[in-house]
Amino acid sequence: MDMAFTREDLDVRERARSFARQHLWPHEITLDENGSLDEATEAGIRQGVLDYRLNAINHDPEHGGQGMTIVQQCIVNEEVGSATNGLWGRVWQPPICLKQGTPEQIAAYLVPACRGDITVSFCVTEPGAGSDAGGIRTSASLDGNHYVINGEKCFASHSDSAEANLVTTIMDGDPARPTLFLVDKGTRGFDMRRMPRFSQRSGHEHPEVDLVDVRIPATQMLGDVGEGFELTKDWFVEARLAIAARSIGMAIRASELALEWARERQQFGRAIIEFQGIGFMFAEMATEIMAGKSMIYRTAQEIDSGLDRRTAHAKASAIKYYCSEAAFRVVDRAAQVFGGRGMMCENPVERLTRDVRLERIWEGTSEIQKVIMAGQIMKRGLDPYAGWT
Repeated sequence: MDMAFTREDLDVRERARSFARQHLWPHEITLDENGSLDEATEAGIRQGVLDYRLNAINHDPEHGGQGMTIVQQCIVNEEVGSATNGLWGRVWQPPICLKQGTPEQIAAYLVPACRGDITVSFCVTEPGAGSDAGGIRTSASLDGNHYVINGEKCFASHSDSAEANLVTTIMDGDPARPTLFLVDKGTRGFDMRRMPRFSQRSGHEHPEVDLVDVRIPATQMLGDVGEGFELTKDWFVEARLAIAARSIGMAIRASELALEWARERQQFGRAIIEFQGIGFMFAEMATEIMAGKSMIYRTAQEIDSGLDRRTAHAKASAIKYYCSEAAFRVVDRAAQVFGGRGMMCENPVERLTRDVRLERIWEGTSEIQKVIMAGQIMKRGLDPYAGWT
C-alpha cells in the first residue's frame, strides 16, 4: 500500500497551512478576548478561504466546491484545526447531504453555500435526544401543501445566524420515519430561546431553539419521508474524520509549542527537555500523534479507493474516538510542560485545551463511538478494525 501524498495532496497541504497561519492564527487572541471579530476581519477571512481554494472542499466543482478527495479533506482539516477558538469553522464545509436535494434545492442552498454566500446549520440534538438519535421528538405533519413542525432543538450551532437550517424531525410523531427539512432564516415560529455560554469563544453561538407551528412548503423537505437518518450517515463519517484530523492538528501545534519552550526553558542549569520526565512526555505525545495520523490517512485512502460505506462508518467511529482522546492527552501534556504559563490565555496551548475538550463530545461522544464499534464487532467480528487488505 502506497500511503505517500501525491503532488496534489502536498499542494493542498501547503495552501491550507499557509492559510491557517496567515488568516486564522493572527486573530486568535482578539477573538478570545472579545468573543467576536469585526466585519472587516470576517470578510478578509472569507476572501482568504476563496483565494486559497479551500471553500466547500467536500463538494463537487459543478456545485462550486473544490472536489477534494477524502485524503485532501483530512489534510485541510488537520491544518486549519491548529487554529484556536474554533476558527477552523470559518473554512466552510456545507452539509454533504445537501447534494441529495432537488435541482431547485441545490440551486437555492448548495451552490450559494459552496460559494460562501450563505451558511446552513444542522439542527439535530434535542434535550432528550443527543447520543440517542432515536429519541428525537420534533415532529412534522402534512397540512395541505405545507408541513407544520413543532419541537425543540439544542446545541443548534450557527442556527441564529445561518440563512438556512437543516432540521431533523419525525413524521407524525413516528420515530421510524425520520425526515429532514430546510427551514429558512426568519421563518415564523423558529425562535431562539437561549444562547448558552460555552468554554470555546469562537464567535459562533450554539442556541436552544423552539419550533412552534413552523409552517413550510412541502418542497422544503430534503429527500423523502423516512430518509432523515440515511441522509445523515455520510455526514457523520465526514464529520468524524474531520474531527479526528482537527484533533491531530491541535495536538501537533501544542506539541511543537511545548517542544520549543522545553528547549529554551532552563532549570537547574539545564534545558528542561534534557530531563527524562519531560523527554518521556514528548515520546508519548509523538507516538499518539503518529498513531492518529496513520489511522486517519490509511482509512481516508481506503475510502477514496472505494471502501464500502458500512465499513467506512465503523472505522470512522474508531478514528474519531482514538484521535480526539489522544489529542486531549497530548494537549494536556503540552500544558504541563509549560507549567503555569500553560494556563495563560495568551498561550495557544491554553486555548487548545478548551478546544480539544469539545472534540471528545460532539458528533458522537467517545462513549457512543465505542457503542457503535462494539455493535460492529458483535455483528462482523474484528475484521473492520484488525483486517488488512
